[in-house]
Parts: sequence; structure tokens; C-alpha cells
Amino acid sequence: MPSDQTNRATPTRRLSAMTAHTLPASIATPSYDRSRVVPGIAHLGVGAFHRAHQAAYVDDCLTAGETGWGIVGVSLRSADTRDALSPQDGLYTLAIRSSGEEKLRVIGSIASMLVAPEDPGAVVAALTDPRTRIVTLTITEKAYLRAAAGGLDTAHPDIVHDLANPQMPKTAHGFLTEALARRRAAGTPPFTVLCCDNLPANGATLHRLLVEFAQLRDARLAANADNDLASHIADQVAFPSSMVDRIVPATTDADRARIAVELGVEDAWPVMTEPFCQWVIEDNFPEGRPAWEKFGVTMVSDVGPFEDMKLRLLNGAHSGIAYLGLLSGHATVDRAFADPAIRQFVDALWAEASSTLPEDAGLDTAAYTAELTERFSNTALAHRTAQIANDGSQKLPQRIVASALECMEAGTELVHLTLVVAAWIAACAARGKTLPEGHFTDPLDAALTALLSQQLPANETVTAVFDLAGFASDHAERQTLIELVAVHLVHLRRDGPTLAFAALGIGSE
Repeated sequence: MPSDQTNRATPTRRLSAMTAHTLPASIATPSYDRSRVVPGIAHLGVGAFHRAHQAAYVDDCLTAGETGWGIVGVSLRSADTRDALSPQDGLYTLAIRSSGEEKLRVIGSIASMLVAPEDPGAVVAALTDPRTRIVTLTITEKAYLRAAAGGLDTAHPDIVHDLANPQMPKTAHGFLTEALARRRAAGTPPFTVLCCDNLPANGATLHRLLVEFAQLRDARLAANADNDLASHIADQVAFPSSMVDRIVPATTDADRARIAVELGVEDAWPVMTEPFCQWVIEDNFPEGRPAWEKFGVTMVSDVGPFEDMKLRLLNGAHSGIAYLGLLSGHATVDRAFADPAIRQFVDALWAEASSTLPEDAGLDTAAYTAELTERFSNTALAHRTAQIANDGSQKLPQRIVASALECMEAGTELVHLTLVVAAWIAACAARGKTLPEGHFTDPLDAALTALLSQQLPANETVTAVFDLAGFASDHAERQTLIELVAVHLVHLRRDGPTLAFAALGIGSE
């Protein structure tokens, strides 16, 4: 518990349906009758982001009287969220924090929780339930199990398992495909699949991966033309793309202690977030949807420009801040962003990335980056650079590499974009040296560690990393991109960010 609260009594009761009515009047609680809410959405990947974002929007809809859209939460790996929320009847606190204040709100939209490894059959049953009309996903980029070239990683052990055991799946691909097969057999219309992860054209990407998985499954089951599940998914299932945006730092024990004092009851897993929240969705829901637009969601015909702006300006800058911040000794985003050199670097990064965005899409990049400046400066969030640094091999292709390649094709400057890639490589190499071992993780860690331990010359290192991660695979400008990254890596190896920034004219008078 924080030191300024050590003399205050620690609550012994738990947040629940029974105790929610005892909370202070300043804390918003569900005003609707949760017993009348019917599950209409199944969500795969019930982490902090979902609970700060989609679940809050659904809670707004339930408050407005839309009782048909309760959420069945599904954890694909860990039981931690279920174990925290089940004793609380699915209730949890959303703490909306700015530099000047904190507002607390109790969310009630998660009606039940399932843990896939414990009972995959129950998950399939929930997805097959005719009341389930939308399946949303926040499973992180790495859980889509893509190979370096972008297609399905057919050699991944979990994909191999799901193809051999279609009724007992482990992956999102397996669960979605099995449920869609059962719904088709029962004459139940397919649910809409709404991807909420940071993938380029995320709906179309998931659609392609799921069709590929279903084709392999069809072949394994010797399906004939009259029972072609892959074609059914390709032609009959809606996969609208969406763009999501809200900063959600990891919850700490100090956060739990502080929230417990404010509530007067314990909350095992409150969620911290910022005031800003954005959701842009392609409006394609054959079986209906909540009236999200009443609560700030933007429904569009094409989410692409919004998605690119967010990925390249917010997420791209976040990655740059994370890796350069870690190399500069900054533990949180606000502290890194307050570093004059990093602040100057981010402005230049935004200028490079903005040049790749369409001019005719109605995007106001100046207003967007001004808003990002305020968000990154939020001292109350304490968003850790190590948290953002996770899974760089999966995130950088859409956040940084795509922008860099488009700059090269257009003949515009890209020296700041390429520094982010070099900083990722340098930060990976720094773990166990100037950074703690395991300070952040990546799906390619075993191979990256083996490669970086060889201490090859910069150009050879970058080439090997690009080969390993599949960056710019088969692109005509790949070698030039490698050389640009390697120049930065030389500077980072010699004198860290100081020399890398100086080479870009950052920090000079």
C-alpha cells in the first residue's frame, strides 16, 4: 500500500453485486438490472485493454437499455482474469487517470468468464449459442500465428494440434472455425467476427487467416464440395475491420491498494486508463450490433485511413519512445517523452510517418499529434516503456517498417523511422547487460538471443534480424532499408542514443 495510506484501514470486503451499492456516490456503478442482460457478444482475450475499451462501450449500451449485448469473456491462456473477476460477479473498477485527477467507474458488462484450456468445449458452446451474434478479439498480434511472409504459420504446434483435434481447439482460429462449422450444421447464422488488435486491415487479415485454416481443416477432414467450410467462411461470414485506441498501463499492487481505499472494498483487478478513448468500426454486422455510435464510436465504410494514422503516429511513436526510452534509462512514457532529445525525435518521426498517410481521407494529423502530445505527457498513467517494448518483431512491421518502405518508394526522408528498428535491436541486445534479463519479451527471443550474442558487425546483425523476423520480405528496397538501420545500430553500439541523436542533428543548437 502507498506510504501516504499506511494509516488507513485496508478493506476486507470484496467488490461484488452485493457490495456495489455501498460504494461512495462519486463512483459510477451499473444502473441496469444485470440479471436481465442476455449474452450477445463473446470476447476472446479478456485482458486489461478489452476491459478499458470495448467492455466500457458495451456497458454504456447496457445502461441505455440494450439488454441483448452482455459479454461472455474467454481467456485463451491464463485463468488469472477469471479468478480475479468471478468472485466479484464480473465487476471491476475502471480508473480513468489524467495528470490532475482520477475518476472511478465500475463496469458490469462482462456477464461470465471462461478459460479455454480448462474447458474448450464450454467455449465452443458459447460461440455456437444462437444468442452470440458478435465475436470480438484482443489477443495481441502474436496470437494470430502468422508466418514471416504473413500467411498462417502452419508449423506452429497449436495450429497442428487444432487441425488434428478440431473439437478441442487451443487457438482463436480453431475456436472460431469449429463454432462456425457447428452453427452452419445447425442452420444458425454465422456471428460477425470483429478484430480489435493492431493488425493492418485487421478484419481482412483475420478473414484471410481463418479461410486458410479452414481450407487445411477441410483437407484434413476430407470435406467435399457440399461441405466446404472454407468457402462458407470466405463468402458468408462478416469480418469488419476496426481501429481501437486507448492507453492502458499495467495495474500495479499500489494501484490495487489505492483503489481499495477509494472504494471501501477490495478489487482484485482494477484497470488503469486515460480519458481518451477511440473506436472506429466498419459497419458490417448482418446479425445486428449495439448502438455504439451513440457513445462515441465512429461507424465508417472504410477504417483503413484511421487505422494507418493510429498505427503509424501513435503506435509507431510508442515503439520509438519505448526502445529509445529504455536505452536512455527512462522507465515510463511520460518521463521518456519529457526528455528533450526523445521529444524532438518524436516530432521528426511524426513528420516522416505523416507523409505516408492519404491526403484525401479527411485526416487531421496536426490535431492528432497535438492530442498525442498531451496523452504521452500524462504523468498519472505511469505507462511503462518495458510494457510497450514487448513483441517488437510482431509490432514493428505495421508500425514502422510499412511507413519506411512507403517513404523509400516516394523518395522522402526516413532516417527517424529506421532508428526505431535499430533501437529495438539494441534494446533486445541490452537485456541481461544494461537492462534486466527478461525486461521485455518477444516471440523470437530464443533465436534473437542466440543471434545477438554473436556480436556480428552491424550490417550482418540487421540482415540476420530482418531474415528472422521477415521484415520487408521480397521488397525491392529491402537491402537499402537494412543499410539505413545498420548505420543507426553502429551509433547505438558506440555511444547509445546520444550519438544516434547527434547524427540526426537532435540536441544541437
